[in-house]
Amino acid sequence: MATMNSHPPLSLSERKYQAVWEYGADAMVFLDQDGVLDCNASGLRLFGLPDRETMLGRPLADFAPPTQPHGEASCTYLATHVAATLDGEQTHFECQLQRSDGALFVADVRLHRIDIGGGAAAHGVLRDITRRKAAEDEIRNLAFYDPLTRLPNRRLLQDRLRQALAGGARSGRGGALLFLDLDKFKTLNDTLGHDIGDLLLQQVAQRLATCVRAGDTVARLGGDEFVVMLADLSAQPEEAAAQTETVAAKILASLGQTYLLAGHRHHSTPSIGAALFDAGGDDGDDLLKRADLAMYQAKQAGRNTLRFFDPAMQDVAAARAALEAELRQGFIAQEFLLHYQPQVDAHGRVAGAEALLRWQHPRRGLVPAADFIALAEGSGLILELGAWVLDAACRQLAVWAQQPALAGLHLAVNIGARQLHHPDFVEHVLAALAASGADPHRLRLELTENQLPHDAHGIIAKMQTLQARGVGFALDDFGSGHSSLACLKRLPLAQLKIDGAFVRAMPSDTDAAAIAAMIVGLGRSMKLDVVAEGVETAQQRELLLQQGCCAFQGHWFAPPLAPAAFAQFAAAAPGQGAAPVSGDPLECRA
Repeated sequence: MATMNSHPPLSLSERKYQAVWEYGADAMVFLDQDGVLDCNASGLRLFGLPDRETMLGRPLADFAPPTQPHGEASCTYLATHVAATLDGEQTHFECQLQRSDGALFVADVRLHRIDIGGGAAAHGVLRDITRRKAAEDEIRNLAFYDPLTRLPNRRLLQDRLRQALAGGARSGRGGALLFLDLDKFKTLNDTLGHDIGDLLLQQVAQRLATCVRAGDTVARLGGDEFVVMLADLSAQPEEAAAQTETVAAKILASLGQTYLLAGHRHHSTPSIGAALFDAGGDDGDDLLKRADLAMYQAKQAGRNTLRFFDPAMQDVAAARAALEAELRQGFIAQEFLLHYQPQVDAHGRVAGAEALLRWQHPRRGLVPAADFIALAEGSGLILELGAWVLDAACRQLAVWAQQPALAGLHLAVNIGARQLHHPDFVEHVLAALAASGADPHRLRLELTENQLPHDAHGIIAKMQTLQARGVGFALDDFGSGHSSLACLKRLPLAQLKIDGAFVRAMPSDTDAAAIAAMIVGLGRSMKLDVVAEGVETAQQRELLLQQGCCAFQGHWFAPPLAPAAFAQFAAAAPGQGAAPVSGDPLECRA
């Protein structure tokens, strides 16, 4: 067929059409089965060609990469659409085309048949939609993918889960959800910063992708929570559970390897909960809840492990949710109070006390902190509770200062990790002291070993600031953690407290007794007071005295007491008042 440039005089409508053809913004071409018959100026610009002659007679596939993004050969894909148009169909499709400089672009192509000189041709309108497609892809990514890890988000996971459930119903095959939570991730964020935390999340995402098959899904729900969906598992629950355990073992091994995060070597582990699903019509949201419950069971089992969902977990979760609601209401209703456990010297004189939180529950009675502190930490209420404890302890010190028998006592307050790492921690301690009028020299803040390895420099700076104002520090549960002696030497401490687990094991456990003796010797060499917690028998006290320990705390002397009962106990103790905790070991045995 000849080109379409020569023609007899045109009518008005034909001249209008020619103007649209020649000067229109859209690229237009005429095609037959052999190739391009004609192209307008916008078409030449679209392909970066200098003139029509460079385009005429060539198939459209000459102006496309060899293969389309979906994998089909461009010559086949484009020829099929042209042939369909010549047969009378109107076709509309997208394809990837190529400019003369090699640049690729996405084109929207509309073809319809016209009859010219007794023959058929395809009239095509081509538009570059590369930017529009990029914008659509970005919108899709924002809607369905996590921007940090590029993993599917909750929305896309739920969609794929629905598809997997529907596919399982047809095939009879099973599947599983693995709900992962990184152990102690918040500590990393609080100590090294969110940028380092983000690096860990990205590396976790990469490692998870290597642990699953091509048909499985790894998604990030948010924070440090990930979900792995395993599809096409055995229809037999026992076999499906074994297959799930195999994948979980790979994940635990991979995620348990050391990470290098911007120069920081970091060790992280996941807790994993698993919920199996089959062709029985499970609901996706319910499956996620079951896997989440199982993950919490893994946390309670010591972390870095796998637990499968058990229906009994549902009852535990319901009870937990109810208790959390009661905990918040109890805080609002001022149901919390402090009891005080005496710390006595070798002669039985009261030298101080430890403030211990209690919940005066309207139905359960007096609830010890061990029964609700973990729940407070998980619900985020721990910061408010910790602040209240510090304020209440300072007020109690101010009250004692007005009573001669109690004025010389010091008071120990436990400080949680989240309190210690809070940027306003120092300011709050000083504000509590100022508001109550308590003597800072009588306040002792107790930390645990496990709080020390992270951000030691920042912690030491806070401790030094408060120490300069008179506040003392004790290292609680010493011997149970992993603090190094180098770190211990740098800390501005006044006291070590022997972990009660060692004391309670004495005297039958010789290893525990040896550890206690080592702690006493270490404290003496570093000129630190040493207090033994958990003293429950006269034998334990006597052995500790022989080892040189001069201060004790435990039920052998007194349980935690309400303020009035504590005041009576202290007033009735030998010497009727406070005594220094430290002293010469020989004097301890006098």
